[in-house]
Amino acid sequence: MIGSLRGRMASKMPPQLTIEVGGVGYELEAPMSTFFHLPALGQEVSLLTHLVVREDAHMLYGFATQEERWLFRNLLKVSGVGPKIALALLSGISVEAFAQSILNEDVATLVRVPGIGRKTAERLFIEMRDRVKGLSHEPGAAPSDGANPESEALGALLGLGYKPAEAARLLKAVEPGTYTTEELIRRALQSAARD
Repeated sequence: MIGSLRGRMASKMPPQLTIEVGGVGYELEAPMSTFFHLPALGQEVSLLTHLVVREDAHMLYGFATQEERWLFRNLLKVSGVGPKIALALLSGISVEAFAQSILNEDVATLVRVPGIGRKTAERLFIEMRDRVKGLSHEPGAAPSDGANPESEALGALLGLGYKPAEAARLLKAVEPGTYTTEELIRRALQSAARD
């Protein structure tokens, strides 16, 4: 599996882009939320990736943050949602707004996204409710940009198989202080072992 790419921005035309890594051009598709953060052509870029293997193609998708990739991967687990709809959702709504829409069962917000009808929105409410609980932020909180230690630690705990609500609870249980991502993960896992 290709987990990330770092190289030179070779081309970008939404939703496709090409990153040249060591003389090889990797073609990816990315949501608009990622496109807004891409550098100019010729500059270095680093993206998290997800590889989808189909019978007729291997498709690589790129993301600016852990939260975007996590949501993309979880959307693919929803019945009737494929990469095209998952990209449309990430392009049309932020991760935090999506989480709030799911928790509030806000059909109107979701059906504004192209390709999302009422039935798909209702399926998303049912299948994503428990998964997004840890992603929603308190009102007035700054949305996560994926670059801070708390966000990276949350992504790591999710990668280890913790549910979002449980991962968020473990991180909140860590004594207040300034920690690196590794220290936060270690302390969160130690508190999980004590439970």
